[in-house]
Amino acid sequence: MISLLRPIVALAMLLTLASCTSESAPATGSNAAGKKTGTVKIAVIPKGTTHEFWKSIHAGAVKAERELEGVEIVWRGPQREDDRSQQISLVENFVSTGIDAIVLAPLDDKALVAPCRLAMSSGIPVVVIDSGIQGTVGSDFASYVATDNAHGGELAGEHLGKLLGGKGKVLLLRYQEGSASTDLRESGFVAAISKFDGIELVDPKRYAGATRDSAQRESENLLDNGKYDGIFCPNESATFGMLLALRARNLTAKVKFVGFDASPGLIEAMKAGEIDGLVVQNPMKMGYLGTIVAVHALRKEKFETNIDTGVELVTPDNLETPAIRELISPPLEEYLGQ
Repeated sequence: MISLLRPIVALAMLLTLASCTSESAPATGSNAAGKKTGTVKIAVIPKGTTHEFWKSIHAGAVKAERELEGVEIVWRGPQREDDRSQQISLVENFVSTGIDAIVLAPLDDKALVAPCRLAMSSGIPVVVIDSGIQGTVGSDFASYVATDNAHGGELAGEHLGKLLGGKGKVLLLRYQEGSASTDLRESGFVAAISKFDGIELVDPKRYAGATRDSAQRESENLLDNGKYDGIFCPNESATFGMLLALRARNLTAKVKFVGFDASPGLIEAMKAGEIDGLVVQNPMKMGYLGTIVAVHALRKEKFETNIDTGVELVTPDNLETPAIRELISPPLEEYLGQ
């Protein structure tokens, strides 16, 4: 049976704490700076702001904001998912202006360590979501709320290997250097696909980059230089860029294709038989729990330091099941007014 609320115990504890926090929050008014008296401001900083994944993160943060009285989120992030300097500046600026807590999806597992450490040493709790950093919990960040990305990559490798009957040539298009989440997905995929003796893995260490356009260009170069029986891409933009390249070469019916993350366009492609599997996270849950944990850390209440928000393999066979429909169609309009 598919479980979309894993781990249940951690979630139940967090929701109970959220309820208690809401009941005990102070009354609100206004001060000279325009901030409501008694409220706390939580900066939620994604890797980017354009992909469907980040919109779901945003919706989850808004859901938490509505449930936790006396909490206000500030949503701000780089437009491109490769703008490390802008994300670093955002964190540093929030620290200097006195934000109360930060929820961060780091673009780079090394470059964002120092900004996180600065925030924590300034008394501003940092909850890392989606993708980790090479830091120490408790000093460089307060908690990590994310998918088990290595397991997600393993699910993709196992599924693709079975689709191919354990034989054939498989291409891995990587995402971006320094991205801890996709590094784990790629390593999990490699570990799983390597268990099939009859499969040749082609890993030219080529990167899709931050956008669909860059992913499509890189995909076209790879497809021009080889023939493949199966392909794996580790995130939404890489998956979509490869899909466009396969379409342009009329290869969608000839290649088994497994990607990562869901968007309306990718789901429609699966329905059309162009995608054979998508490993799907629960970004709304990630944004929701990340915000709740940040509030608990700020208020020095009990919280988990490592929370797995779950991952599922979506295929044409389970696409229309209620649990999967709920996962791939989060209620964005309800929270973002879209």
